[in-house]
Amino acid sequence: MKPIAVIGTGMAGFGAGHALDAAGVPFICYERNSYYGGHTWSFRYDNGFVFDEGGHISFTKQERIRDLLASNIGGRHEEPQLKIDNYWHGHRITHPVQCNLRGLPADLIVDVIKDFVAVHDSPLTSKPNYAQWLHQAYGKTFAETFPMVYGRKYHTISMDQLTTDWIGPRMYRPSLDELVYGALAGQRASVHYVDTFRYPSFGGFMTYLEAFAKRFELRLSHQLSGLDPKGHVLRFTNGTSTPYERVISSIPLPELIPLIDGVPHDVLEASRKLAFTTAVLINLGIGRPDISETHITYFYDEDILFSRVNLPHMFSPNNAPPGAGTIQAEVYFSDKYKPFHGRPEALIEPVIADLRRCGFIRDSDSILLKEAAVNRYANVIYDHDRVPALEIVHGFLRDIGVDYCGRYGNWDHAWTDEAFISGEETAAKVLAKID
Repeated sequence: MKPIAVIGTGMAGFGAGHALDAAGVPFICYERNSYYGGHTWSFRYDNGFVFDEGGHISFTKQERIRDLLASNIGGRHEEPQLKIDNYWHGHRITHPVQCNLRGLPADLIVDVIKDFVAVHDSPLTSKPNYAQWLHQAYGKTFAETFPMVYGRKYHTISMDQLTTDWIGPRMYRPSLDELVYGALAGQRASVHYVDTFRYPSFGGFMTYLEAFAKRFELRLSHQLSGLDPKGHVLRFTNGTSTPYERVISSIPLPELIPLIDGVPHDVLEASRKLAFTTAVLINLGIGRPDISETHITYFYDEDILFSRVNLPHMFSPNNAPPGAGTIQAEVYFSDKYKPFHGRPEALIEPVIADLRRCGFIRDSDSILLKEAAVNRYANVIYDHDRVPALEIVHGFLRDIGVDYCGRYGNWDHAWTDEAFISGEETAAKVLAKID
């Protein structure tokens, strides 16, 4: 039996590898970069700062995954309660805003409550777009003041161009009592889908994968250049090729589809319609740790460049040298709707200026690190092209016997544990086919 080829070494790829390894089936993991981890990669700077490729935390409720990840790092993890807030016109508001209106301008609160009362007993229409859903769930004032502004920055398109397939627990719809109580006194209890989370004490989020990398057979610096589904052969840009028994791919579908021999034109066109955001990450090391009391802050002002910041030293104090802190700001673009032109480094100073304006950086602060990094595939955009395009692409992959998994194989919003489990489940299907 030829080895099973697993393309990609992030959470989904290593989830597949974990299942194949447990079954005793030969497999090889291929990675285009000179390092493993995919989007679970961590930036480890020589001066002691550590940043991840985005604000990664583990908040799975599945004990099996919790135990597995903990065992991979010898139980050396932090487990704080997640603290999130929001920034709007100089106000710092506990998350979610809809349950914490207290302290906002009185006229705004009155208008939010009036609009909410007008819609809160009405049933949601079937399959609304996201703009319609927001208006029906919260009322016009709240929808257009907060989530529609943030959504435009985060998703890079207007909210009427988004479906609601991605929402799940992400957008909390309060009762009228919760809304009014939050306006008068603040929320009674947390309603966020994350309570506590785990994060490795040392080395960043990618430390969770190190045990897998030591155990699995990896081929780094192997960027796929061609896939022959009839001959069961993979080709790579370094000039090598290898036969395979089956393929499990976790790499982005728009990257995979053009590389498949004989791909039909309609499938290629469908893959080009799959939209995604690219995040320019501005990593800053600050000469003090008391930057914010929260781990994550969302920014609703249109004239603030970034959508969100996370503070990695709040995830683990070992992500910064003693006496220092960290800020990672996320600025979103997309090839399809908001292309990015220019150098990522050009965003560093404008981001710093906005952070000063918001009070995260003081004029007296020493900035010990200033770096820009690009997360090419940050998030899937759930636009109206997604479902029909995905049906064509996934149907083609099933027809030629290429399996897929993870956020960028399934083309969804999978969290860390969901991506890992997706890899396991896809591996199980492959094993069933070759038994």
